[in-house]
Order: sequence, then C-alpha cells, then structure tokens
Amino acid sequence: MVAMGVGDALGAGFEYVDPGIVKKYNTLEMYHSHPRWNIPPGHYTDDTQMAIALAEFMLSGQPVTTLNLADAFVRQFKADPRAGYAGGFYELLQECADGFDLLKRIQPHSTKSGGAMRAGVCGLLPSIAATIDRAMWQASVTHATHFGMAAAAASALLVWQCRQGISREDLHDIIERNCSLPGISWRHSWDKPVGASGTESVRAALTAIKEHNTLSGVLKACIAFTGDVDTVAAIAMPAAALHPGIEQDLPQHLIDNLENGEFGLDYLRELDHRLLTTFAPTES
Repeated sequence: MVAMGVGDALGAGFEYVDPGIVKKYNTLEMYHSHPRWNIPPGHYTDDTQMAIALAEFMLSGQPVTTLNLADAFVRQFKADPRAGYAGGFYELLQECADGFDLLKRIQPHSTKSGGAMRAGVCGLLPSIAATIDRAMWQASVTHATHFGMAAAAASALLVWQCRQGISREDLHDIIERNCSLPGISWRHSWDKPVGASGTESVRAALTAIKEHNTLSGVLKACIAFTGDVDTVAAIAMPAAALHPGIEQDLPQHLIDNLENGEFGLDYLRELDHRLLTTFAPTES
C-alpha cells in the first residue's frame, strides 16, 4: 500500500498533462502539483483510497456481501474526503449516507478503471481462482461490465503473479488465459497515452513491469505513458513491490514526503503489515 500511495501521489501531478511537462519533470526528484486540480503534492487520490476501503473490508472478517463492501467504500470516503474521484461519483459519495444508499443510486455500467485500480489487494488471496472471483466481484459494485470486471481480474492477477515470483516476461500468460477480451491482447506492449478504460491502465502497468527490473524504473515508465498515469502507477506499483526480481530502489524522499495524516504513510505501513501477515503467500 505504501508503494501504491507513492505511485498514485506522484502520478496525480501528471495525470493528463501536456507530454512535454511529463518529459521534463518525470525524474522522481519530487512530488508535483497538478496544473489544474487541487491535489497537494504528495497526496494520493481515489485510487489508493478505494484500495484502502477494499483492504480494510477484506481484513474485517465481515461476510462477503455487496452491501458490506459498499458500506466500506462510503465509510472510507466519509472519513477522509479527497479529490481525484470522477465528478459524478464524488457527488454521489457525498450524498450517500451508507452502502445501501450507494447501491440504490449507482448505475454500475462503466468500463473505466475504477474497478481495476483498487483490485490489487485481491491478488493476496491464495489461488488464481480466489483472486479472480474476488476481483471481479468487488468491481461489479461500480463497474459491472465484462470489460470493467476483466480488467479488475487482470490487475489482481498481476499482483498474485508478482508475489509468486513468476518471470516478468511470462506475466501476460495467466492473464491472457483468464481475462480474455475481444480485441484485447495482453501480450502486446502498451506504447500510447493511457485513456480512461481499465484495460488500458492494466496493459500499461503490465508493460512497465515487464520492461523494467527496478521499482524506480517501473514508476518512471508508468508516468512516461502520459494520460491516466496515476491509475497506471496505482496498479503497477503494488505488484512490482512484491516481485523478488525487481530491485526495491524507490527513492526514500518519495516515501518520506508522502502525506502522513490519519490515513497517510504510517497508516499505510501498518496496513501493509496487516495484509501481508493475514494473507500469507502460498505455493502456486
């Protein structure tokens, strides 16, 4: 979760900005303010907040019901309202009193990246089947489309495979077999600006991990795509941080300067500990 928060917070300053700005300032030297959006440097966005809600729900021992998960999403937002959400969904979360209200009012027909950006924690589950099932289910609360749920499954499988130490060159194989989509090839490297769809963000994240063997290299590659880069980094960084073949060389100043309020750096470190202790790795 720390790696996710750092990637999300760094990417937040570059999301959909001019490619020239990305090329000039994508150095990992510091966090940047977005030229238009009011997100303070070093603060993460909705990507990490929704992943936190999902993680806390998985750790809670509550029955796995859509209502309980929707409650978790609303509760985390109410505890820490922050920028980064799509305008309509932000307003909906502000207006909803609880998960029941959210489920009653939401129209979950999106193919965008909201289900995939938070799905990585599902990759800590013990098997491919459990990972896919949980990732697609949680996505269905907000992104109940074939593309939206398959992108979430692919995002979670990326984490599952990295934790298992599967060769970076082979990461696409399990995703290709389990997340097949018409017109989508998980094998082909992504080399364009990243749009709003979940499949584009996951394909870019997969490419960044396959082509770089350091965590700093993965992060720079995520930003370099341009477009929805905070989401690309939010998907790639938790997976890359677990791969034994990727050097964990994230600049210390990015960690130290990540926000550290109630749900900031110290909280994310403690959440990492709880997740990795509760969901111990198993044999593939």
